[in-house]
Amino acid sequence: MLQTISYMLLTIVIFFFMTWLYKRTGISFLFPILTSTIVLLLILIFAKIPYDTYMQGGRVINFFLGPAVVGMAYPLYTQWDVIMRFKKTILSSVVVAMFAGMVSVIILGLLFQLDEQMLRSFLPKSITSPVAIQISDAIGGIPQMTVLFVIIAGITGAIGGPGIYRLLKIDTPVSKGVAMGSAAHGIGVSKLTEYGELTLSIGSVAMTLSAILGSFLCPVVIYLFF
Repeated sequence: MLQTISYMLLTIVIFFFMTWLYKRTGISFLFPILTSTIVLLLILIFAKIPYDTYMQGGRVINFFLGPAVVGMAYPLYTQWDVIMRFKKTILSSVVVAMFAGMVSVIILGLLFQLDEQMLRSFLPKSITSPVAIQISDAIGGIPQMTVLFVIIAGITGAIGGPGIYRLLKIDTPVSKGVAMGSAAHGIGVSKLTEYGELTLSIGSVAMTLSAILGSFLCPVVIYLFF
């Protein structure tokens, strides 16, 4: 019990410190999820702490991921009228984003000569991890690799997203929310808290729709390209 509490507190303290550092400096590459993961990884390596031992406390935090995702429904409730006003734009954009993301994965996979199983694991990268794992398993991918790709996609989107907004002059809440939610799932959506409740709400909708549509589109893409 002491060990469980210790690792749980260690994770929380590191995350809060990295969040403070990120807000203090404003540097994109100090995004808390990325820096906290790196610091925890270094601690486990240098202290020679087995991953299973650390996860005695990590599982407690992991348990609250579900309620945290459900908590994103509150902004949806408060911004429901706006979401319904732009429902066609949001839905069509998410469909295009999902197809573009999957086709780009296939093109990059062929370019770098990835084997077919790795490509299947890479395909659901822009879908939130609980759903992506199930899709990966169903289409013949490696779920463990899919989780890695999902995390990379989320962190990349959260860090690079603001720069892309500025470069392409994306300045509306709907555009920002759909772009981040459909490309970088939960990690990217957490970044949208910096852009206001409406943008966060749109991002949550896009993330949810991506998970639903991805469940149908991934098998279709596999059928068409493999």
